[in-house]
Amino acid sequence: MASRVSRRLAAITESATLAVDAKAKALKAAGRPVIGFGAGEPDFPTPDYIVEAAVAACRDPRWHRYTPAAGLPELREAVAAKTLRDSGYDAKASQVLITNGGKQALYNAFAALLDPGDEAILPAPYWTTYPEAIKLAGGTPVIVDTDEASGYRATVEQLEAARTPRTKLLVFVSPSNPTGAVYTPEQVAAIGRWAAEHGIWVVTDEIYEHLVYGDAEFASMPVLVPEIADTCVIVNGVAKTYAMTGWRVGWMIGPDDVIKAAGNLQSHATSNVANVSQVAALAAVSGDLTAVDEMKVAFDRRRHLIVDLLSAIPGVDCPTPEGAFYVYPSVKGVLGKEIRGQRPASSAELAGLILDEAEVAVVPGEAFGTPGYLRLSYATSDADIQEGVARMAALIGEAR
Repeated sequence: MASRVSRRLAAITESATLAVDAKAKALKAAGRPVIGFGAGEPDFPTPDYIVEAAVAACRDPRWHRYTPAAGLPELREAVAAKTLRDSGYDAKASQVLITNGGKQALYNAFAALLDPGDEAILPAPYWTTYPEAIKLAGGTPVIVDTDEASGYRATVEQLEAARTPRTKLLVFVSPSNPTGAVYTPEQVAAIGRWAAEHGIWVVTDEIYEHLVYGDAEFASMPVLVPEIADTCVIVNGVAKTYAMTGWRVGWMIGPDDVIKAAGNLQSHATSNVANVSQVAALAAVSGDLTAVDEMKVAFDRRRHLIVDLLSAIPGVDCPTPEGAFYVYPSVKGVLGKEIRGQRPASSAELAGLILDEAEVAVVPGEAFGTPGYLRLSYATSDADIQEGVARMAALIGEAR
């Protein structure tokens, strides 16, 4: 009997991070005191001036109608200006496509670039959506493993070893979700030159561009290696910088022909992004970076707090992240030990045990292509970090 669901969609897995967050929220709604480290979203409200712009847009009848599928012209212009201001990359408004969050920008990019049989090199640990979107677009993800020894950074040598005649593109992410790794400008430039030498497209996700700490430095690949500009797509959005995850506004920036093709796809898939959200995003990108600068102070403090607390747990090795708002500790030293009558053999089993017994929600490394790790978002309160990790420490401390 033929499957009721297409093979293409049946092969897709649910977003693990959203699934963990949904389960944690359901347990909290049922009265359980669950602390969630699952979702990757700032715990701050969207700044008032952005909300007020949206309120005004709701009352303006011109935003009650269809607008261009590729985005409001004034928002495309503003995104181009913001990109030049923040990263030094100079793009025309026609090279900007406004999307329903960064996820649609990624899918649009992969759909515009990949044909069946094309390979996309994807360093791991990777954000859960990348391989699924690549496969949906007809491509084949080729995974390049990294670990804490390299700071979770792929080398040119590793990328070259993964390259085949079918390699079409590289997915590059810095700062990284889930690890918080930030490539140095020298490393970014070396990878860009490698891609240019071999005619490989780069899809670079810059959503965490402003969330870097200490001596780490964000660098945009097409700025450092201008020769890849015609074979590069930048993905970004307002979600992380302006605490606007629920507003669903992202964008892709690329060559005119790719943006036109992706715009054609979007015109049939979704039409325009909600106008109220676009007006809010216009206020965000046209304003200064005060909001993110204030959030960074809190994130930096929480980063050190959670690393110190996790590192004190026997069997847990937690590198200090340089960007984003995640830690990605190894829990390999805990696996196989007995905890409350169970012997979790994988990080997925351990994450389940932690949720059931300690009422703390974390995402297992299996979701990011590297078993043996957990991802915890520290975009939550200091009190929740202290309480949540204390519960984990008490549970894992029972391991024998």
